[in-house]
Amino acid sequence: MKLRVEHITHYQYDSPVRYALQQVRLTPKERPGQQLIHDWTVAIEGGSRQLHYTDHLGNGVDLISVDSGTSELVIRCTGEVELVTWDGVIGPHRGAMPLWTFLRPTPLTRAGRGVRSLTAELGRDFVNDIERAHALSALIIDKLPYRIGVTDAETTAEQALAGEGGVCQDHAHIFVAAMRHLGHPARYVSGYLMMNDRTHQDATHGWAEAHFDHIGWIGFDVSNGHSPDQRYIRVATGLDYQGAAPVRGMRYGAAQENLVVQLQVQQ
Repeated sequence: MKLRVEHITHYQYDSPVRYALQQVRLTPKERPGQQLIHDWTVAIEGGSRQLHYTDHLGNGVDLISVDSGTSELVIRCTGEVELVTWDGVIGPHRGAMPLWTFLRPTPLTRAGRGVRSLTAELGRDFVNDIERAHALSALIIDKLPYRIGVTDAETTAEQALAGEGGVCQDHAHIFVAAMRHLGHPARYVSGYLMMNDRTHQDATHGWAEAHFDHIGWIGFDVSNGHSPDQRYIRVATGLDYQGAAPVRGMRYGAAQENLVVQLQVQQ
């Protein structure tokens, strides 16, 4: 399957920005089963690319500086990706970071009383650890229905679990926290998903991956109740959302921002 992506991230500031830097992780990872067909372009308006590098987790990162005095920043990504069915299996661990790195909790994925109680509720009656992971995924969405507007980017796994709903980021954080508590390396994944019912979207997608002996990494999209298939484009991975966020940065000045995202993923 070939997927075409057009992704515009538009920041509007209510007063001129003195200085700002943005880390942009919006270039899909190439791997067996996921290849860029044409050059993936990241075009900038209102700023300039200072550096492109690969971070410690193998993500391609563009470091963007915002032009002094600007009131708008536009990041426009376009490209085409060819994918094959992989049923969620990424395979053996690769990269410079050892597997035990992905057992380390972060402030967003620390397993507290809620996550520990969730894993205890699973029980032990499973054929293998992969079956248990799928049961965990189903339990999370049962406990925390998909609901927009009740959490934000700073909401922890424990806070989300204690609430009344959440989005894909929250589901993935809870899954990552629980799998680490169960002894499995786990990580957050940001990327694109081609929806069956619409072309236009207002955000990128997030899911989780866990590592299993003799198989490697396997993906779990808790929000949609299945493992990722050929409709998913993996862009970045991290210990949590912050390490894989599409755009993350800092700025000086008192300007308030308004963010508008336009995203199309289609065949």
